[in-house]
Amino acid sequence: MEARADRSSRVRDGALVERAAGGDREAFDLLIGSRLDRLYRLAYSITRSELDARDATQDACVLAWRELPRLRDRDSLDAWLSQIVVNAARGVVRRTSRTRVRELSIDEETASGLPRAEPSVPAEADSFADSNAIQRAFERLDGRTRALLVLHYVEGSPLAEIAKASGSPLGTIKWRLSNARKALERALEAERR
Repeated sequence: MEARADRSSRVRDGALVERAAGGDREAFDLLIGSRLDRLYRLAYSITRSELDARDATQDACVLAWRELPRLRDRDSLDAWLSQIVVNAARGVVRRTSRTRVRELSIDEETASGLPRAEPSVPAEADSFADSNAIQRAFERLDGRTRALLVLHYVEGSPLAEIAKASGSPLGTIKWRLSNARKALERALEAERR
């Protein structure tokens, strides 16, 4: 039953791609609409900013609309869109990296001068600290490294699909992924010091 639904979805997407490539905006909206959340999450994981992720997603959608007629392999739509979003997000990061200001949130207790309450459960505090350390370590990585980690580990894209979308050999993608994991480990060690 699941295979039939997957096949039906591919056939529907194929028809939408053909219509959209011919200039049908409604078909394009249907194609993108079902993928927009995933594309935004991908952009956000690279930019680490809601506004930048929205800009990157919008830029990617505009470019996808313009370039869709040139898409040769209609079955690789998702990989193609992911690569466009990755490139758009990296471009936004490059443009904004010189002017980025790190914002710190101040809750009411801190603002009023009252001491902060310690978490009542040490395990939760450790988990939260680990989560923050991982996030800061991830932010230390360059956009290309973050994109590769997100595509493979968060989005679940197979390495062969990433290689095809990026135009790189599979061996190169495996090597880059290995280096990306090592870079994340080093950044995490630096955060924990």
